[in-house]
Amino acid sequence: MKKFAVWGCTFLSVSLLLTACAGKEQEGNSSAKANTHAAAQTSVSNGESAKTITYLDKTYKLAKTDHIVVASLEAMEDAAVLGVKPVGAVTSGGKFPEYMAKAMEGATDVGDRMQPSAETILKLKADVILGSSKFRPAVAEQLGKVATLIPVSHISTNWEANLLMMGQLTGKEAQAQTLLNKYKQDMEAAKQKLKPVWENKKVLMVRIRTGNLYVYPANVYFNPSLYADLGAKVPQELDGVKAQEAVSLEKLADMNPDYLFVQFPEGENKDQPQALADLEKNPIWNSMNAVKNKKTFVNIVDPNAQGGTSWSKIAFLEAAVNRLSQ
Repeated sequence: MKKFAVWGCTFLSVSLLLTACAGKEQEGNSSAKANTHAAAQTSVSNGESAKTITYLDKTYKLAKTDHIVVASLEAMEDAAVLGVKPVGAVTSGGKFPEYMAKAMEGATDVGDRMQPSAETILKLKADVILGSSKFRPAVAEQLGKVATLIPVSHISTNWEANLLMMGQLTGKEAQAQTLLNKYKQDMEAAKQKLKPVWENKKVLMVRIRTGNLYVYPANVYFNPSLYADLGAKVPQELDGVKAQEAVSLEKLADMNPDYLFVQFPEGENKDQPQALADLEKNPIWNSMNAVKNKKTFVNIVDPNAQGGTSWSKIAFLEAAVNRLSQ
């Protein structure tokens, strides 16, 4: 992440440019419910392209929606699924994530996903910025002065509302709904197909970051796909997990999963590039049922995928069914 001081150096010059953009304000209930399944709703006001978007209990009035900047990976995945071409998009490590590169062709790099450049976005004459609910308050405040900022939820259970909101902004609501309907049909078929596979089995996903093993609550990351969508039983060991939580190899071995999904993004393990290879050589790792029975699946989808987003869920569903059917 870039140092805060770098951002501070540009704050004054950007602020002077932002005065003309102060008219774009967000309205509505400030207490958006992070874990609601409520779908976004759209109504078109008197102007030809003016829209009022209600998303997760908050209302946004938009004069235009021609120039959309996807300032989060969550929004980027939704744009890719619907074939939306934003004028600008965030990067990670100075480039678009490889799995999103083709979908983002033609978009201007607006800076790092944790701290997009307000100056660059201003030059693009953005009508709306689709940010992330993970933004630091200072970042969200600054971007909100450039254009209407919609903080796209990173909570997995809000993925449907996220996709519908993208569809409504871009005139692709029907396409978004069709995708949701198809996913639900495919999910139900997959759940029935995998029911005998999961029976009496412990299923777990871990993510390797900075060389360490992490697990997530049942409703975070890819876990809703495994447990809610595909019907695997939530392991008892996850009951007390409230957020991303580091686990030792010994503790993971004690959990002893029968099926183990591993996400290993190289970019998050630059200082420990051999972390996965080292684990695979470790006798403790090899003592687990999943490893002994060859039921360990590494990077079943792109390791940089966000998990609780449309692209991630659709890709994971397809990959899980294909791999587990072999």
